[in-house]
Amino acid sequence: MIMKSITQVRRDNIGEFLSMGSATPATNWTNNTAVNESVYNQYLDCSMYGTMLYTLNILTVIISLVGLVGNAIVLFLLGFCMHRNTFSVYILNLAGADFLFLCFETLYSLEKHFNVHGIYIDIPNSLNILLNFAYLAGLSMLTAISAERCLSVVCPIWYRCRRPRHTSTVMCTLLWALSLLLSLLEGKACGWIYGFDYGWCKKLDFITFAWLVVLIVVLLGSTLTLLIRIFCDSRRIPVTRLYVTIAFTVLVFLLFGLSYGIYWFFLFWTGIVFICIGFEMSSFLSCVNSCANPIIYFLVGSIRHHRLQQQTLKMRLQRAIQDTPEEEVGVRGSSGEPEEQETVLFSS
Repeated sequence: MIMKSITQVRRDNIGEFLSMGSATPATNWTNNTAVNESVYNQYLDCSMYGTMLYTLNILTVIISLVGLVGNAIVLFLLGFCMHRNTFSVYILNLAGADFLFLCFETLYSLEKHFNVHGIYIDIPNSLNILLNFAYLAGLSMLTAISAERCLSVVCPIWYRCRRPRHTSTVMCTLLWALSLLLSLLEGKACGWIYGFDYGWCKKLDFITFAWLVVLIVVLLGSTLTLLIRIFCDSRRIPVTRLYVTIAFTVLVFLLFGLSYGIYWFFLFWTGIVFICIGFEMSSFLSCVNSCANPIIYFLVGSIRHHRLQQQTLKMRLQRAIQDTPEEEVGVRGSSGEPEEQETVLFSS
């Protein structure tokens, strides 16, 4: 089963499910790939989910708009109002990926909403490439944050003395480029731009899924290593706000953002495509994840001595990526290492 199939069904026909309450022929879908009878019948029975799909669509729009505002604030503060250090560079790029993902999901959700009310807007399927690109980029940035923090704990001497100065910028650039390349190649092979090559589509789906698995394994491994070093190691390291920020961001991703990747797993390996509700639910949960990240930053930065404090958003964000214990902040500033003036995507 190929990602093109479910995405075409979702984008082209979901509005008709909601507005007509009846099945829509899946002529193009069935012509492009071999679909087993049970999956096709499931597609034809989707009318019963009309109300749920409409509700999910409305919730997705609301959450996406809130997330767009939150991530825009993070982009503005980190891009124009604050000095950037190693980890703020990754946070900046993660906010950029979340912003893009929410933008495209908002467009698609508004398209379906207007279609229900008889206002037909045609958003090209090629934008699915950008949606997958934003998701892969966001996961890549989160994995890089966790992996680099783990490396700084496991190999502290090497990290402080031998780490190249502009590692964060180079890593972010490479991860953006790789995510875009995978998305473009898969989109071209699977017919999102033009043409359709079943063999190459299958191969590129496998490569994309393999990269997704690698990112998730590295994310889980580095996060688990950090938690062990913090709580179980005899040489315990002090817990800083940066650790808390990373831990909550990873936890929220596992609870909400991972669903989008899991859906890819079922799509590629099993062919069990939950056409009626699966993709809509996974997209909604991923929007929750992208919306939650700015909230985590500002919430972690606002809590001190187990209570909320009145602070500006800039101060809260600075404290959220603070890499020194509270008692050392006045001595070493808002980061546990010399601040790097790094150029990076999404900066001025």
